[in-house]
Amino acid sequence: MISPAGTLRIEDPISGRSLAGVARRLDRLLATVVENVAALILLAEIVILGAGVTARYVFQSPLVWSDELASILFLWLSMLGAVIALQRGGHMRMTGLVARASPQVRALLEALAITTSLAFLVLVAHPALEYAQDEGFIVTPALEISNAWRAAALPTGIVLMIAAALLRLVRHGSAATVAVAALATVAVIGAFWFAGPALRPLGQLNLLIFFVGVVAFCVFAGVPIAFSFALATFGYLGLTTSTPIVVIVGRLDEGMSHLILLAVPLFIFLGALIEMTGMARAMIQFLASILGRVRGGLSYVLIGAMYLVSGISGSKVADMAAIAPVLFPEMKKRGAREGDLVALLSATGAQTETIPPSIVLITIGSVTGVSIAALFTGGLLPALVLGAALCFVVWRRYRHEDLRHVAKVPKREIARLTVVALPAIALPFVIRTAVVEGVATATEVSTIGIAYSALMGLLVYRQFDWRRLRPMLIETASLTGAIIFIVGCATAMAWGLTQSGFSQDLARLMTAMPGGRYGFLLVSIVAFIILGSVLEGIPAIVLFGPLLFPIAKSVGINEVHYAMVVVFAMGIGLFAPPFGVGYYGACATSKINPDEGLRYIWGYVAALLVGLALVAAIPWFSTGFL
Repeated sequence: MISPAGTLRIEDPISGRSLAGVARRLDRLLATVVENVAALILLAEIVILGAGVTARYVFQSPLVWSDELASILFLWLSMLGAVIALQRGGHMRMTGLVARASPQVRALLEALAITTSLAFLVLVAHPALEYAQDEGFIVTPALEISNAWRAAALPTGIVLMIAAALLRLVRHGSAATVAVAALATVAVIGAFWFAGPALRPLGQLNLLIFFVGVVAFCVFAGVPIAFSFALATFGYLGLTTSTPIVVIVGRLDEGMSHLILLAVPLFIFLGALIEMTGMARAMIQFLASILGRVRGGLSYVLIGAMYLVSGISGSKVADMAAIAPVLFPEMKKRGAREGDLVALLSATGAQTETIPPSIVLITIGSVTGVSIAALFTGGLLPALVLGAALCFVVWRRYRHEDLRHVAKVPKREIARLTVVALPAIALPFVIRTAVVEGVATATEVSTIGIAYSALMGLLVYRQFDWRRLRPMLIETASLTGAIIFIVGCATAMAWGLTQSGFSQDLARLMTAMPGGRYGFLLVSIVAFIILGSVLEGIPAIVLFGPLLFPIAKSVGINEVHYAMVVVFAMGIGLFAPPFGVGYYGACATSKINPDEGLRYIWGYVAALLVGLALVAAIPWFSTGFL
């Protein structure tokens, strides 16, 4: 069982009801201010990007400043969203072991999750302020303002998270429990600090100590995933290298500032809008009428829907956010287990990594010189192979599903539901056409979807509850903060791995492996599954693509074929627990406990591995249509 990060279930206040009451009032005040500001920023992002599309495509007069302003606001949205997530317990974490502990131990571990996160925030607060001050010397090219306006989001968000964490401790923890947790956190950090001189000579053994040992311990102890990554990176760079700590803040900024990630909140909001306007209900009724008498029918729809919309937003999490709210409610009504739903959603995230327009494929082309058009063509069929493998697992799991309670829908009713659902069904095609025809970028296209959904809700389905907009905006900000903060911390960890020389050593090791091209493919699969579990796809490709693609070509492997193998291997690592960030992104967007999916996901992972083996062994799947 999982509980969100920072949620303490301890009843006694620290020092009387008055202090707890003051803490509750301060927490409500902080929440009100941060939530309202985050909601306004998200609304501004939608307007700015929508105005950019309109100005460029309709009036042929692009707004040169729109992307820059959107990028500045996005960092603020992410940091404020991370604050909201901490207040609401929205940062994802594994608590499988915590839930099995005794009440006293569980209470201590819950408190430890907050104090550990708080320790990182306190340690990085001053470097974050230094980083923002240093950025003040940089002037943005379009708006011509100091970049400190953007970078100030980092220290501001960190200070607000410190306040939120302290208030949670005051409101929910007993004095003894909090004191023990705080002392344990300080003691462990102090022990590592004093051990620093002994750790430096260990060289790359420190990679195992910090990026395997520390991360694994924190994750299984219930510390939020993002803070587990961040603490390991902070400890490795601070204790075993001479790297200034401010560099960690820079890498955190880099990971959270990719403009393409702006698609995440916009598609999350689009998913909520689809549900609120009735488009989701119309689509589900239509799909259920067709596949209602097919065992596991909506699971097949989920696989096909992810294939259809994948790559539209440029973010896999955003793709999942557009699908899960539409399909999951009806699938639950039909008896599907939440764990199986999130496991299949996560598996489809890995399955559709090569569907164009894939940002990972674009990155491969840009850093290796492989034709992007060839990569787009080569990515379609391999994704079908992995999709077929997932469908086999669905068939196995649902072949005995009881459909007696599902009534057969008459043909006349199916026709009526088809007409009603057509505006909703058209949405993915509207979005994909806008990208392919150059109407909007992968980041901007979600605003077209938002405008389309709003119009359909107001004019066609006549369902548009204005009172729900503010809660939807706040919930979107919270999910965005939880997801993007994990990405930022993972990017910082990726940079730490690079500085260790690990990438060059890995390339040399892989080159020396026996077995020719198949041996190289096998080693590549294993290596990129591991890399995918700790790195985002883009950082991993940037780090290792220029090193490994020439080696693959020299041993006779077609570069497009190798790209498909590498991308799928990374995808499996990215979306498989316990370390895969994508798995927690799937859980966050679908609002399902990560522990729920653990018992179901391994069958899907096995299917993905079988599909990957077929793609690796049969190059024609990747090159047959080139």
